[in-house]
Amino acid sequence: MIIFVKNKHSLQIDEFQFNCCIGKKGSTRNKKEGDKKTPKGTYKIENLYYRKDRLKKPKTSLKCIQIREDMGWCNDIRYPKKYNKLLKIKKGINHEKLKRKDFKYDLIIPIKYNFKKPVSGEGSCIFIHLTKNYNPTAGCVALKKQDFLIMLKLIKKNSTIKIF
Repeated sequence: MIIFVKNKHSLQIDEFQFNCCIGKKGSTRNKKEGDKKTPKGTYKIENLYYRKDRLKKPKTSLKCIQIREDMGWCNDIRYPKKYNKLLKIKKGINHEKLKRKDFKYDLIIPIKYNFKKPVSGEGSCIFIHLTKNYNPTAGCVALKKQDFLIMLKLIKKNSTIKIF
């Protein structure tokens, strides 16, 4: 199953069409950390991370991981071994905190961009996450909660995302 992000406002899975938003500066084949662009290409997806304190475990075939207070995703180019990986939050290492005060990361699926052997500075923390207003992201793909929950029922562990 392929998740198609056809343009900055449209995500499609089979015959299901959803509104979405992507990076503030569009998409690119030359992603850099902090450029506010979504990476073009076809990528595998990771597990579903969710806030158990805000919603019940969603129906999906993806492995579901509860987001804890100490979970972060490394975006610090000074730590190439940790870069673009889940980590236990430590002072001094820049990261994207997964347990946020807002709703955006109540449900997230990391996109396996720059993932297997990550190169520092080529982009990290590229997620499918939530939005309420479709404002552009820092480089992620975002959907409204009801659409995200439908998507979770459609996709499989071996699904890929193709970003144009």
